[in-house]
Amino acid sequence: MEVYLLRHAIAEERASSGKDADRRLTDDGRKRLRKVLEHARKANVTPTLIISSPLKRAVETAELAAKDLGYSSKIAISEALVPDSSPEKIWAELRAHRDEPAILLTGHEPLFSATASWMLGSSRSMVDFKKAGLMRVDFETLGPEPRGVLEWMITPRLA
Repeated sequence: MEVYLLRHAIAEERASSGKDADRRLTDDGRKRLRKVLEHARKANVTPTLIISSPLKRAVETAELAAKDLGYSSKIAISEALVPDSSPEKIWAELRAHRDEPAILLTGHEPLFSATASWMLGSSRSMVDFKKAGLMRVDFETLGPEPRGVLEWMITPRLA
């Protein structure tokens, strides 16, 4: 299985509602995300399932990824991807979709740095996940604990 972790792009500092969950992407965030997604297209990223955190900035990131990567199915929403979730909950979500060959997840920090590190076998955070960053980790099997192989990571600065 190919797993893509896509951190949400730059979001507004404060939503008009005052709720963190309602913060939207900025124009600059969208611009940087599109550059990363352009490279993702060139790398033949074709998710068969996109799962997003329910927070607005992650959903908007997932929607842009779906559009730019030619994904036409419904975007799934999962509480496993909220900022205060855990790598173990994300792993359980992935295992629940074990028949999917390529899953793209959109979410937040510090969850994605911790999850990426854990998926690669580290007990401490060793990944600095930038906004709009995209990482691919491959898995041969989906056992009780992940044993992934890092294939690549794209940051907006590299894009």
